[in-house]
Amino acid sequence: MGKTADLTVVQKTIIDTLHKEEKSQKVIAKEARCSQSAVSKYINTVLRGREKCGRKRCTSDRDDRSLERIVKQGRFRNLGELHKDWTEAGVSASRTTTYRRLHDIGYSCRIPCIKPLLNQKQRQKRLYWAKEKKYWSVAQWSQVLFSDESKFCISFENQGPRVWRKTGEAQKSSCLKSSVKFPQSVMVWGAMSSAGVGPLSFIKSTVNAAVYHEILEHFMLPAANKLFGDDDFIFQQDLAPAHKAKTTSTWFNSHGITVLDWPANSPDLNPIENLWGIVKRKMREQRPRNADELKANIKAT
Repeated sequence: MGKTADLTVVQKTIIDTLHKEEKSQKVIAKEARCSQSAVSKYINTVLRGREKCGRKRCTSDRDDRSLERIVKQGRFRNLGELHKDWTEAGVSASRTTTYRRLHDIGYSCRIPCIKPLLNQKQRQKRLYWAKEKKYWSVAQWSQVLFSDESKFCISFENQGPRVWRKTGEAQKSSCLKSSVKFPQSVMVWGAMSSAGVGPLSFIKSTVNAAVYHEILEHFMLPAANKLFGDDDFIFQQDLAPAHKAKTTSTWFNSHGITVLDWPANSPDLNPIENLWGIVKRKMREQRPRNADELKANIKAT
């Protein structure tokens, strides 16, 4: 360890204390559990106040606070827009300096989390559901077959909005956005459990009750047979209209399948969303050129 920046707060405190007691740098390094060069650099730069080398900063602390206010007023603006507002506020800085200052004060540009649009009644149902499932064992969750439909984009030119936020602000209301609908896409139905994943169904039409019954018959049942065999399982689905139809409930009853109760607008509770996210990141890297290539890549993944 040779850099002052690598020292922890505890190590710096030990160095400060022992340096005041006029201990040697060798003794201090041993007590602080760091290299002697790190102790020397810290004492020379911090305790003795040696002037820093390099070019003087072109912005002040006041300018940095002004930039932070601008970011908080519009977290979803791009770097160019933030730079323009900052220079219009009277700060003389380049676009590169703006980017560096954003990182200096702790901001980075990230993909925003999906914000479920919930009313008070839906929030209460989510809370009740979470409390009810709080004490479920691993064995109970292992019985659940999670399912979901997901849309995969063919053209990945538009990756959706990004947000400027600090670490720990992912769930802050000002940093949340609703999911973005992409053109040129294919719809896929899939299922997963702790035992693995089931076959994929590529949907060519709108998912109504009849189409959904075909998916259940030809894809869900084979997936359950593959993952659970003759053991009982619990099927999870969201509250899409086709899923809530009376004919769908009748289908489940006739096949003796237990359906997991599910709160509305809760994609963030479904672990299969993490799996879809992994697949979509790989598709962005592969950049398929057409629907057939996209389907082949999804199957291969």
